[in-house]
Amino acid sequence: MNRTEMREQAFVLLFEKEFFKDKPAHEIEEIYSENMAALSDYAKEVFENTVLHKDEFDEIIERYSNGWKLNRIPKVNLSILRLALYEIIYVDGVPENVAINEAVELAKKYSGKEDFAFINGILGSYSRSK
Repeated sequence: MNRTEMREQAFVLLFEKEFFKDKPAHEIEEIYSENMAALSDYAKEVFENTVLHKDEFDEIIERYSNGWKLNRIPKVNLSILRLALYEIIYVDGVPENVAINEAVELAKKYSGKEDFAFINGILGSYSRSK
């Protein structure tokens, strides 16, 4: 399994967590493994750590989303943004431009028609501000 596929697994877990906020991460992972496919260690790590740092990522998203409140941003886009921010900030082996590009590709596949531009804008603004 390549990194893109592992990242997509983590995205699915994060998106599912949006609907089952009170369910522990390990239960969401078990449901995925039983119904979809075996989870990669990378997907588990990214999912669990992104959930741990959710508040930090949400502050960044609000700061760079030009007045959009989190509750107005689609859950799919929040999941993609949080995943990308985790990789940008905490994963040494993933260059920022790769994390941003992968987030844009996830948005093109799973989100609304123009949402990839919104995601690219937030992540690009954050990246440039560092």
